Amino acid sequence: MRRASSFVMAALLSLTLAACGAGSNGGSQPAAQPQTPTQTQTETPAAGETKTVKLGLTQFVEHPALDSIRQGILDGLKESGYEDGKNLAVDYQNAHADMNNAVTIAQKYSGDHKDIVIAIATPSAQAAAKAITDKPVVFSAVTDPLSAQLVSSLEKPEGNVTGTSDKVSMEQQLELIKTFLPELKKLGVIYTTSEVNAEVQVKDLEEATKKAGVELVKAGTSQMSEIQIAAQGLVGKVDAIFIPIDNSVVSSFEAVLGAAEANKVPVFASDTDTVKRGAVATYGIDYYKMGVQTGEMAARVLKGQTVAETPVEISKTADLYINETAAEKFGLTITDALKQQAKELIK
Repeated sequence: MRRASSFVMAALLSLTLAACGAGSNGGSQPAAQPQTPTQTQTETPAAGETKTVKLGLTQFVEHPALDSIRQGILDGLKESGYEDGKNLAVDYQNAHADMNNAVTIAQKYSGDHKDIVIAIATPSAQAAAKAITDKPVVFSAVTDPLSAQLVSSLEKPEGNVTGTSDKVSMEQQLELIKTFLPELKKLGVIYTTSEVNAEVQVKDLEEATKKAGVELVKAGTSQMSEIQIAAQGLVGKVDAIFIPIDNSVVSSFEAVLGAAEANKVPVFASDTDTVKRGAVATYGIDYYKMGVQTGEMAARVLKGQTVAETPVEISKTADLYINETAAEKFGLTITDALKQQAKELIK
């Protein structure tokens, strides 16, 4: 019995040692390590927790139209269930109309692993699209996404980029100017030669003026300090000045307006906020509503809709806005027909 008991004890000891060996790393068999989520993975919050979405919100320059878009984006996100300070952390950056700044901001967002980036205006959108390829990029106020090479198709965007466009008809803008100035012969346009959106509009305007028998006098600028000089250079050469959707020129609009008012050269614009600042009139879109539209689009993407399922959205309607005070300053008459058609008459 003692001998049998010894055998049993030895067997039990052997099994115990074998079990201990299987639970250790034992030299050549490393222990399995937990996987770290890669940059493109989304961490699932623990039960009872709400994941905070990290949003990079980049804007090329601050002026009323783009500021309205930014507020609209935040409101659109909030209406869709994403509120700053609750389940949304907004990192807003302004490039101050400097492309180098826009690139730096986009690179920072990439390094910070933002969940989504929203870019306001073409230069910021281009910078974001180049720097960020593994997270959604949603743009707003991009006049021509195709020419800006942000997407290859408006209906079915490829890659990770989609958004909203603020393109308006140059033929319609020219018709409006001729309603105020039936004898229009020469129209001046001030634009930034490095902004793709501005170049596209000027090309469209050239086609429209050619059809209408109006000479287009172009004043291209490469930096903001040249804008007032460009305006002064058009005085005496044109019957009116047109400001396209050009971020640098719009942000320096008061410099253009000062030269124009001093010489009684009417100024027309492409966006409604510039009319509120002193341009005579425009067929323009509501930039705040475009911002809301962009925010709602971003929310759909955050909730799982793919970029390919999210076509670029272009505003289908443009409303007439007229600044009565500006028209009076430039000695222009607002017909009853225009007053009835206007969505807003600004005093």
